[in-house]
Amino acid sequence: MNDYFRGQGDGLLTKAGRRLFPLGFYEFPKDDAQLKAMAEAGVNLVRCGSKEDLDRVKSLGMMGWISLAVHSGVTDNLRKQIESVVDHPALAVWEGPDEVVWNFTAWSHLWRKDRLGVFEHEGEWWMQTPLVIEYSETKAKEIMPNMHAAIQLVRSLDKHNRQFWINEARDSDLKFVRQYLDYVDITGCDDYPIRRDNRDAVRVGTSTERWKQVGSGRPVWMVLQGFSWSDLEEHDRAVAYPTFAESRLMAYDCIAHGARGILYWGSSYLKSPGFEAFRESLYALTSELAALQLFLTAPEERYAQVGVIERRRRTETVPKAENLGDTVYTELGVRMTARRTGRDWLIILVNEDNKIQMGVEVSGLDDLNGMDFVLLYGDETVTVKRGELVTRMMPHEVKIFATSRKWETDRRKGRDFAK
Repeated sequence: MNDYFRGQGDGLLTKAGRRLFPLGFYEFPKDDAQLKAMAEAGVNLVRCGSKEDLDRVKSLGMMGWISLAVHSGVTDNLRKQIESVVDHPALAVWEGPDEVVWNFTAWSHLWRKDRLGVFEHEGEWWMQTPLVIEYSETKAKEIMPNMHAAIQLVRSLDKHNRQFWINEARDSDLKFVRQYLDYVDITGCDDYPIRRDNRDAVRVGTSTERWKQVGSGRPVWMVLQGFSWSDLEEHDRAVAYPTFAESRLMAYDCIAHGARGILYWGSSYLKSPGFEAFRESLYALTSELAALQLFLTAPEERYAQVGVIERRRRTETVPKAENLGDTVYTELGVRMTARRTGRDWLIILVNEDNKIQMGVEVSGLDDLNGMDFVLLYGDETVTVKRGELVTRMMPHEVKIFATSRKWETDRRKGRDFAK
């Protein structure tokens, strides 16, 4: 991860002088006991709609964000909404309209005849027909100036200088996102890859990388899957909740790729068989991540490097003029981030490949020779020798090595969820 961020914001939260890695939920439970359960699971950020909502999260030690319809421009309602909450101590960040670019370019409602039916063909945005180009350009000319003016209003009214965040769809258009980018501090996308017939969890790492590029180096928050597609009214699919292992893989893969916040969408729609156990698995994960807050807010130790040592495998053949058929070898997929707080260290390893890695080497640890690292939530202990930590990894495995087990959460319920 590159710790040098463009723009003014760094993507982290500040509460009582302490930096926090955002662990958030879009869901805002009406029931006090359910909201308390979130807080006890390490969740520190919840989407709020009013001062009363912010009062509730503050009473539990959490913070909230407020969504603003800045795409509608400067309005009396927007000003009143901002002024009603701007001085609340639990307000952490502002959010713009969700997936704003997606909604006037590739949204399915644009071609579905039972919805807006603006476009003629399914997926017409990707055909780049004259119709979709004209429609999107017209909408952008209307929306972008509104967003610019409205966000400037937010800046003028918010003397606390809070960060402004917009979440987009995974494939939202680069050209249009760049038209509002200079006005926001945090970017990122939502990505919900788990379905019964396709469980490509490590796709979220690629999405994180894309949004680091789309955002020109701004901090990225990733919104991950807190539901089964069968929970949503518009989708008639088989029940397929992410397992605990898949949710854990997605969260740590995003972090290893540089995400500065992890949030969950869709949990307010949970209703399919097994949803209670799935929710418990999410809270088991947020509890685990919350126990690592001091590491997640620390800079990356960039001199630590990961490599895979084993026989190479053929991946593709690229013709070359001077030697047709040269074989190109790609780097094997283990991602890593190393952090420290005081004399304690944390090394996160994510095997993005669906294959065993028999030789994973973390190098650059010369000052740690003789130090023991324990595998959190596991039995493995590795001693650093010759500046190296060496281990093996199963397909799509996550390994979290630390210098002490004190970084484990006591919460174990939900870790065996495998629906």
